[in-house]
Amino acid sequence: MFLTERDLVELVAFRHDLHRHPELSGEERETAARVQVHLAALKPDRVITGLGGHGVAAVFSGVETGPTLLFRCELDALPIPEISDAPHRSDSPGKGHLCGHDGHMAILAALGRGLARRRPVRGRVVLMFQPAEETGAGAAAVLADPAFADIRPDLSFSLHNLPGLPLGHVALATGPVNCASRGLRIRLDGKTAHASMPETGISPMQAVSRLMPQLTELGRGAFPSADFAMVTLTHAVLGEPAFGIAPGRADVWATLRTLTDAGMSDLCARAEALISETAAQERLTLSYHYEDIFHHCENAPEAVAHLRQALTDEGIDHDEAGLPMRASEDFGRFAACGPSAMLFLGSGETHPALHNPDYDFPDVLIERGARIFLRVIDTVLELS
Repeated sequence: MFLTERDLVELVAFRHDLHRHPELSGEERETAARVQVHLAALKPDRVITGLGGHGVAAVFSGVETGPTLLFRCELDALPIPEISDAPHRSDSPGKGHLCGHDGHMAILAALGRGLARRRPVRGRVVLMFQPAEETGAGAAAVLADPAFADIRPDLSFSLHNLPGLPLGHVALATGPVNCASRGLRIRLDGKTAHASMPETGISPMQAVSRLMPQLTELGRGAFPSADFAMVTLTHAVLGEPAFGIAPGRADVWATLRTLTDAGMSDLCARAEALISETAAQERLTLSYHYEDIFHHCENAPEAVAHLRQALTDEGIDHDEAGLPMRASEDFGRFAACGPSAMLFLGSGETHPALHNPDYDFPDVLIERGARIFLRVIDTVLELS
């Protein structure tokens, strides 16, 4: 065990402090500041701030040349009210760390403590505290930031806690592990009319009534087959909340989901053809755009091999249970730099699910997650 009892007490306190002060995607200024204060005591060789927004990267360098290993966690919380009696419950109404990103940050903080005591002999380790994972915008913004070029990794690793798996058990697999997804926001414009003379307007009502089932019918293939596609209607608004106006506008939101990015391209094309044809038939002006764009997350064999070896060396049970999963993760963007892999660390079989209002990260996972990553570093770069 590389962490002392004092370390564990301080890391849990750090996690609880982050939990009390959640910030949403793109707004993580104070969270980043808390991370910087914690990192400063570890004396990394370099700290880069403002990456892709509020991202923070700490660099620990060896004396010999070698590869750069990146370990990534997330800064952001969710716009969900927390239901909890815990002393560290959220102090921000309507916001909560209900996905465990506070715990992931604590894991990287623990990893930093290990590196402060035993630097890599060769190469570099980058601890990446990434903004805006929940919207799918953060990883893309970090990679596009000119400052990222100086710390571009050869191998990238991440983890996510996962309720439903036994506490401390790890799920790990090669290939796709998280689906591609994106939000499709559709606007249909016609012409309002008096409710007594709807024939004088152009209503989007028929278009909406057809699109809602037809969009979902674009789904196909049983998950996790390669041709899997899924469309989930998430929001719809028709006209104004008034009895005297026949509607002239509608908004429909849908989430598109596929196993791979290639499958997403096909699903988008089919969805766009459908909404264009429907709008034309009903004489409506159509506009649409995509939000919350997540690439699929694919674990590379080389990166998975390092994680599997670390798990074996640490005596941690692992298998491929539950993988791939339909949920999305923007860590897949880091595959553009080189081999990458994410593992899933069990939060308990009966633990509240991610994004539930009563979810809270299990503190016992802090040491286990950091220990896995430290073993990878020792194997690839050797620790002094």
